[in-house]
Formats: sequence, C-alpha cells, structure tokens
Amino acid sequence: MPLEPSDASLDDESLAALLGSRLCHDLISPLGAIGNGVELLALSGQQLGPEMELIAQSVEAANARVKFFRVAFGQAGQEQRLGQAEISGLLDGMFAQGRIAVDWQISGDLPRAEVKLAFLAILCLETLLPFGGVLRIASGSKGWVLSAQGEKSRPQAAPWKALNGGLHDITPAQVQFALLPREMARLGRSLSWEIGEAGGTIRL
Repeated sequence: MPLEPSDASLDDESLAALLGSRLCHDLISPLGAIGNGVELLALSGQQLGPEMELIAQSVEAANARVKFFRVAFGQAGQEQRLGQAEISGLLDGMFAQGRIAVDWQISGDLPRAEVKLAFLAILCLETLLPFGGVLRIASGSKGWVLSAQGEKSRPQAAPWKALNGGLHDITPAQVQFALLPREMARLGRSLSWEIGEAGGTIRL
C-alpha cells in the first residue's frame, strides 16, 4: 500500500538523525570488541609490537569519533541531557590526536539538542583549521558563540553558503553545513556566521 503524505510522521531531519544513531550504534559494538581484544592480549603478558599498538590507537580514535558523531548526527530527545564531564570526554577524544585545541567555556549539564547544534558547528569550524588552531565555545548574550582561530585558515565559500539554507554542491565531508541550519530551523532558531583569513565565528 503506497504511503500517503499525511501518513509520514518523520521529517527529513528526524529520519537522518535516526539513521545517524543507527549507524553509530552498530559501529560502536565491533570497535569495542576489537579494543577489548587488544586489552586481553596486553593482560596476557604478551609483548605487543608496534603493529598492535597502532591498532589499539586506531581503535581508540575511531571509537572517540563515532561517539562524537552519535551526538552530532544522531537523534536528540527533548528530555535528554549531557553532563559536562561527558561533553569534555567526547571533545578530548575527538581532537586528542590532532593539532586542534578545544576551549569549552560552558559549565554544567546541557540539553543534548543544544550540544548537537554545538558539535555540528564545531565540525563546520574545524574545516577552517587544516594546520591546527583553537576552537572556543562560549555563551554570549544571545546564545552560543563558537569561534575558530589559526595562523593559516583556508575558508571555502561554497559550503559556508549552505549555512544560509542552500545545498551549494555539498560533499559528504561537508554534510554538517547542510544539517546545522536545518536543525536550527527545526528548533525555531536562526544562526549567523563570518569567516576570514584567521578563522571564523558561528553564533547560534
């Protein structure tokens, strides 16, 4: 039986979030199993060579990214909240092995939906810092203020224009630019942004 338009209870953004949650959930289990296997080998007294150490580091990094992506791209219930320690852990894991430092200046527990917006904005700002730099997340008088600062920024205008609502030839690596304004609109909010040679700012 064909699905009538009135029968559809999920909008595109909610369906995409469910897909993100499903993918991340299914990836975490095998990654955790590999990590546990490496730990068991270490506990057995066997000396781990550089190959196993590389596997352990890669699994740890992949696990951290999946957990971060689960918040950024997954479903965020209205009643769900994230503690400050959990948020810090997700950010530390995401950027631990890179050249980007994160300065999270907001204290206390936060609604998961708000952290989702912040994480999507962080992924946008991260693209401005290919050679490293600092990401700062603070609370302003009218909401969130997220900024990226680096000595060598490489802004690409096309994906940033997507924050105004258009797709503008978005690639898979730039999907956060398409999702962020749609998530903001779904919550009845708008955003502003600016970029330059030394970085950029997003206000939520």
